[in-house]
This record gives sequence, structure tokens and C-alpha cells, in this order.
Amino acid sequence: MVSVGSKALVARSSMGDHDYESLKQAKSKRRKHKKGGAAHESDSNPKHSNTNSNTFTSPSQQSRVRKQLDPETTQYFSEIANLFETEGVELEERSLICANALQETKGKEFEIATDYIVSHTLETILQGCDVDHLCDFFHSSANDFPYIAMDRSGSHVAETAIKSLAVHLQDDEARPLVEEALTVICKVIAANSVDVMCNCYGSHVLRTLLCLCRGVPLDKCGYYLSKSTTLLAERLNSKEFSKKDDATNFQPGFPNLLKVLVSDILKHAKKYIKILQVDQFSSLVFQTVLRVLAGDDEELLHVIPFLLGCKDKNNAEGNFIDAKVVADLKNLLKESKFSHLMEVVLEVSPESLFNELFAKVFRNYLFELSSHQHGNFVVQALISYASNQDLMELIWEELGPNLEDLFKMGRSGVVASLVAASERLHVNERKCCEVLAEAVCPVDDSPKGIVPRLMFLDSCFTYEDKSNWSWQSGARMNVMGSLILQTVFRFRSEYIQPYIISITSMEATHVLEAVGDSRGSHVVEAFLCSGASGKQKRRLIIKLQGHFGEVALNSSGAFTIDKCFTASNLSLRETIVSEVLAVRSDLSKTKQGSYLLRKLDIDGFAANPDHWRSKQASKESTYKDFYSMFGSNDTKLMKNDSFLSDTSNNKSNPKAVKEIRKEIDQSLGSGAPFLSFQNKNPKKDKQKNKRNAYITGDDDESNRKKRSKKEKVESGFDTAGTAATGTPVKKRRRDGALSEASLKKVKASNA
Repeated sequence: MVSVGSKALVARSSMGDHDYESLKQAKSKRRKHKKGGAAHESDSNPKHSNTNSNTFTSPSQQSRVRKQLDPETTQYFSEIANLFETEGVELEERSLICANALQETKGKEFEIATDYIVSHTLETILQGCDVDHLCDFFHSSANDFPYIAMDRSGSHVAETAIKSLAVHLQDDEARPLVEEALTVICKVIAANSVDVMCNCYGSHVLRTLLCLCRGVPLDKCGYYLSKSTTLLAERLNSKEFSKKDDATNFQPGFPNLLKVLVSDILKHAKKYIKILQVDQFSSLVFQTVLRVLAGDDEELLHVIPFLLGCKDKNNAEGNFIDAKVVADLKNLLKESKFSHLMEVVLEVSPESLFNELFAKVFRNYLFELSSHQHGNFVVQALISYASNQDLMELIWEELGPNLEDLFKMGRSGVVASLVAASERLHVNERKCCEVLAEAVCPVDDSPKGIVPRLMFLDSCFTYEDKSNWSWQSGARMNVMGSLILQTVFRFRSEYIQPYIISITSMEATHVLEAVGDSRGSHVVEAFLCSGASGKQKRRLIIKLQGHFGEVALNSSGAFTIDKCFTASNLSLRETIVSEVLAVRSDLSKTKQGSYLLRKLDIDGFAANPDHWRSKQASKESTYKDFYSMFGSNDTKLMKNDSFLSDTSNNKSNPKAVKEIRKEIDQSLGSGAPFLSFQNKNPKKDKQKNKRNAYITGDDDESNRKKRSKKEKVESGFDTAGTAATGTPVKKRRRDGALSEASLKKVKASNA
């Protein structure tokens, strides 16, 4: 046996068979909860999962019987595990122990990696060893690596080894060693790819290997390995989708090796492609293949037709999809596993292929597919990734007149996608709002019921007579209905007047109940940020009078109160602050309480109400002066009481106005004269602005992200912008005065 080292010898302790079995049972529980462990057993999307899915076994798959690990080896690794669990092992000594232990695994890699207990220790060793010994492990275990990857315990070892390699991608000296080791592993995995990808454990290992070859950072692997939990929010976001992933933050990968690996996988899969298309775990592998190739149109134009079952290689535009497979594809779209794959196909497809798929497969088939429990998700993806108005017009022709039928079938997700795409691409916006209103509220009925019925979408369409439907007090509001309304309030105000009339006509008790529901509160906030007039917004806000403090104490109420404050005139703002002041002590203990107290300057109001009023009036006056000088020529804006209430009416530059508002807030907060030159002491000015940033709109964005994960998925729009682009919003430079760049930006947007 190889010696562990002097300190290791001191730490060694004997372990009998009984102790080993006890440790095995204890660590068994840890394995189930270990990060990454659950992903092997449940990678399917819950939206249409099938727990009784049959797994595919290829004719080439061979069984591998693991030999019993000898007691001496078990004892050796148990001593190493005990040593690592104690403190005081120096880094150099730890590295030496790991190197010696890996030498001990040679010839027994499969048995050690698949042992339920010893495999834990092997994972720790692989994480602690240097790149030379790590690559040596890959070479020595290459022949057994596919079998290790397909084992319950071994798959964790295989993933740990692959992820440990990723740590060394930035090391130029180690790169040749890493590439050589990866080449060996990719070769043996590709040769057994059908078996590996159809195995619940092997599938995950193969996906991790594909990510490493692409250079995907470990913290970004989630999107490539499984379905994103924020996908709904991303699809319904107002920004246009980019089908090419932003790879600027990727590590240097191995693009040539990736192409070879993908090519070999497809070559071995050719014989079984019809079975692999509907297999749960191989579908996940194919999805990862497509995502790591996103942006490489040449490769995608080869890979996608293959995955869709096309045998002939037709590279001419308009001839990528073989007409012979169209009928089969239409049936496959209704298969659970293939529908997942098709969603990713639509996500990454080059425009020419996307258009051809629509023309040959989806055209005149959208409504039938939308009515299917699995196929409707494919239609949602098609609508969300459509990138031109002409295509959207064709989609609208098929689905637009059938919104009410889609609601009745429970396909509100298709309606939500259609509404979002109409707003994003500016196609049939007025008509979309009209048809949607008619779908939920009969034409001869008052428009007052539109918003409440969308809030309680489920009960509305399960009611026998919609005309007799009434507010469902105490019931939870509908997720999709909330998302649809949030989208609607992004349309131009002239298109959504019935919705504005509806929400402002709600009873005070119903408004209070709506803001108390996380989904309803997002609808109210969306309205307060819409293009509605300040007078219309205040008509809704005033119905919360007497309850502002109560709302602020709700889990998401701080954001609602913030929007109410922004949309209010001076007298209504004072009412809000007075009521929030009464619950200041309780509010300070809540998650978002400190933010709201700063934003509304509650302490300032409590200390000197007159000074607070003067400060608020000065801000509002400055906003109006600025907007009259640089803003829209629309004089209607100046007739309202609050500048902030109406900036969103000018839809051409909402972001510019928001940034300007922040800069004006800073200028007033720091005492710098409005539109003055930059402070002569930039260091002192920078410190002031850093303090003032806490009371600006940036708090709204940063705190919004702190909402629970469930609320993020339900609300969609507050977090979707960052999720969809993959990059944070770039922060503006903050100076004591408004920057020249800002003035130019506003002038250009209003030219």
C-alpha cells in the first residue's frame, strides 16, 4: 500500500465491518441530498412530465458487473476520509495525499468510483489534486469511464472529475494536458453515446461534458443542463429575443473538440433516431447540444434537420426540412419529450430554418396544436421566438380570432404569448386588446369586468354564465391572467382604455384584496407604470387611502406603495407618508421596509414635515421644468398634477426619462444646482452620490430582485429583462449634475 504520509498515519483509525456499514447508511442519506444528485433522477420539465416513461436500451448496451472492493483498499480510503474531515491538513500535504490516492486507484477505477461510500472520498480527492494527476486519472480510467458515468455513484465521480478540469481552463500551461485528457474521454463517450445518453445518470454526465467543451462556466451550467425556471418570464418579457447566446463571459473552450464530439454522437445515434427523439434522457442531451451550438448557424443547419428525422443533406435555403418527415413531425409535436426538444429547436434555429419550419410544419396547424396538452407549449415557443412582423401577422390570422376558445380549453399560456408578441413586434396591437377584452367580457357588458375576470381567469371560464360572474373574494388570483394584464398595460394608452376604465372602477375592497395578493399586486404596479394619465392612476390609488400602512407591511406591498408614491401628486404623497409613518417600527423589521422608509424619506417627514413638503415640491417642479425644456411637445403632459405620472405616455424614451429622474433626484439630494457644471471636486462628489444612490430608483430594481423565486416566475416582468439577456443592466455614471450624454439622449429620442 502507498503511504498516506506521517500526519495521515497518526490520524488513521481502524474501522470494522460493522462501522463501515453504519457509515455507509449515514452517507447514503447525504448522497440523496448532495448537490447535483437529484438532477440525475428528475431532469424532466414538470409542465408535462410522465413518471411512467419507458427508457430506451440499445441493442449494443452491455451489462457491467462490479467486483467487490477489497477490504484493504476500503480501509485505506476510509483513513483518508477521516483525515480530510479533521482540520489542520496543509495544502501541500493534502495535494500529496490526493496524488498518492489516485495512484492507488489505477486498475480499480471502476470499482472505487462505483462504491457507494468510497466514491465520496474519491470525489474529494479529485477536487484536491493537481492538474497532472487529474488528467492521469482520465487516461487510466478511459476504458471504464462510460460505465462509471452510467452508475448511480460513479456518475457523481465522473461529473466531479469533469468540473475539476474546468477549473484549469484559464491556465495556458495546463491547457494542452486538459485538451489531451478531454480528447480521450470524448472518444470513448462518443463510442458509447447511445447507451450513455439514454441512461438517467450518464445523460447528465454527457451534458456536463458538452458544457465543458463549450467553455460554459460552472455557475451558468443550469441553463444548459435543464429547463430554466424563469423561461416563462423570459418569453413574456417585452424585449426582443436573441437566439444567439452571449458568450463573452465564457471560458476558453474547445470548439473543434465539441464539433467532433457532436458529430460522433449523431453518427452513432443515426440508427436509433426515431426512438431517441421520444426518449426522456436522450432528449435532454440533444437540447444541450443545441444550446451549446447556439449562434453557430452552420452547425445548427446540419444538426437540427438530423434531430428532426431528415435523412437527406439539403443545404439550400428553403430546403432544409424533407417533405417526407413533415407528417411525422406534426405527430411528434404532441409527444411530451419531443415537444421539449422542439422548443429548444425553435429557440436556437437560424431565421431561414425557423421560417421554413413555420411554413412546412406549423402553418394552418397552430390552433389544433394549441389545443393539445403538450403541443401548446411548442406553439408558445414559436410565438415567443418569432422575430418579424410578417410572420407574426400569419400567426395572428390563425390564433387571433380564437382567443376565447383557447381560454375555454385552458390554453391561457398561448394567449399570453400571443399578446406579448403583439406588443413586442407592434403587430395588431389595437385589435389584440379589443379581441382579448371581448374574449373575457361579452360585448354588451360593461368593460368594468375585464380586469377582475382576467385576475380570476380560471373561475371566469368555469362559470356557466360569464355575464353573472362576480368577484371571487378569498380566492387566489390566476398566474397567467396576471401576466396577460401586465403585458396589456405596456400597450399605448389609447389601445387599453377599456382596461383602464375596468381597473379604476374596481371597488375599494377589491383593490385592497388585489394588492394583498402577489399576482394582483403586480397588475396594480403595471397599471401605475403604464401610459394612463396621472388622474386615472390617482383614481385607483385613492381607494387604498387608510390602508397604505397595512399594504406596506405585506411581503410585496413595499413595491406597490413605492409605485403609488411615484404616481401621486404632492397631497396624496403626504397622505401615503403619514400612514406609513404610523407603522414605521413594524415596517423597519420587514425585508423591504428599510428600502421603503428611505425612498419615501419617512424620517425626514417625521422630523420636519414642512421641509419634506418643500423638498418634494422642488423635485416635482424641477421635473416639469426639465420636461418642458427637453421632453415631448405634447402639452397634455403639463396639464397633469404629477410629472412622474405621465412620463410613460411618451413611449419613445421611458428608460431615458427614468435615468434622468434618478439624476435629478441626486442633484437635488446633494444640493447641487440643477443643470450645473460638474463638481470641481469629483472625489467628494462621488462620495455624495454613493450615499444618495440609496434613495434613488436603483433601490427599486435591486430590491425587486429579492422577491421570492416563486413570485419571480409568477410576475415575469420584474426579473425577466436580466434573465433574457443574461447580462445585468449597465449602470450610468452618477455626477452632481445631469450629464451631457443624457441631454443628447433625450433630445435624440424626442427628435
